[in-house]
Amino acid sequence: MPTIRVTLFAGRTVEQKRAFAESITRAAVADLGSTPDSVDVIFEDVEKHDWATAGKLWSDAKPG
Repeated sequence: MPTIRVTLFAGRTVEQKRAFAESITRAAVADLGSTPDSVDVIFEDVEKHDWATAGKLWSDAKPG
């Protein structure tokens, strides 16, 4: 039973998460031989001020 954790910047809509969960579940079924009922998808929303890359917070990034 695969459990798939998806970490994203906060702000995705419920519709986007629903569509992604359906897509990733189909992929797990096709590629891993799982059944849809055995696939769990957990979304973790992270604010940009709680995520840094190369020592810089994403909230400090300049747009563009």
